[in-house]
Amino acid sequence: MSVLVTGAGGFVGPHLARAVRAAGGQAWGVSLEAAPPSALAGDAALERYARWDIGDGPAGLETALMWGPDAIVHLAGQASAARSFDDPLGTFAANAGGTLALLEAARQAKFAGPILVVSSSEVYGRITEGQPATEAHAIAPISPYGASKAAAEALALAWAQGYGMRIVLARSFSHTGSGQGPAFALASWARQIADCEAKHTRGEAGPFRLAVGNLSPVRDYSDVRDVVRAYLTLLEKGASGTAYNVASGRGVALGDALRMLLAHATVAIEVVEDPARFRPADLTYLVGDPARLKALGYAPRHSIEETLLTLLDGARREPGKRGGS
Repeated sequence: MSVLVTGAGGFVGPHLARAVRAAGGQAWGVSLEAAPPSALAGDAALERYARWDIGDGPAGLETALMWGPDAIVHLAGQASAARSFDDPLGTFAANAGGTLALLEAARQAKFAGPILVVSSSEVYGRITEGQPATEAHAIAPISPYGASKAAAEALALAWAQGYGMRIVLARSFSHTGSGQGPAFALASWARQIADCEAKHTRGEAGPFRLAVGNLSPVRDYSDVRDVVRAYLTLLEKGASGTAYNVASGRGVALGDALRMLLAHATVAIEVVEDPARFRPADLTYLVGDPARLKALGYAPRHSIEETLLTLLDGARREPGKRGGS
């Protein structure tokens, strides 16, 4: 099976390319860069690649669709809820506008294969603590990012029902792993720890500090390697016009995840609160019920502890990069 991945150069794209190739398929991709970025090399290399800027609209995808892919996974967009508060217009243009461009390009090309539109758990907004959200939970986002993903979902469902296209929705809860950018909390902390360790190795005396935002929210974290396997399961078995929670079903407080990471640090690190890292509005509890996905035969393989260690080891391989926001 040939799978066309939009946003292939982002965090998830290389992991998805590996999963497609490991399953015996071909991974094709489009992304912003003129040539495939370095992350799309080795076992993540693509058989075919083209540049696509969401701002180019449907016409920018003509070449990739002419290749004749069997399936499409739509990853392209703005992925940070925190960043969306600073740029709501750009977030909507990328997430809702980008989804519309993809759907129209596929419709005009008479694409008949499955399209997986990757949405987010942020569409749910506030849920009752201790009660993981099912797909029947009301859509009530509190961030521009969540609202943009809800709009993208509405477009996908309209194109599925109105045009008869096979479109499946993945409501992905938090996921992390090697290669994730420092705009996300766990990846930021891993890079900050790696940076502190690198400074110590160079002979700096410290003190070494790690900046954090709000540590109280509870999130449902999956390993990105599990997430991409879920995406392939949904391409194969997902029902058109249906949303599936891509989640582990278990919650972890951010503070607990930080303690797990710090337990593997090789130097003493002081945690300091940075007000700039707090969101204007945050969700205190966001955990998903993955029963609908599990009914298709999917099961995660990686524990949160293993995922965090993989994340930290990946950051250590790039010790010159400091943690971001």
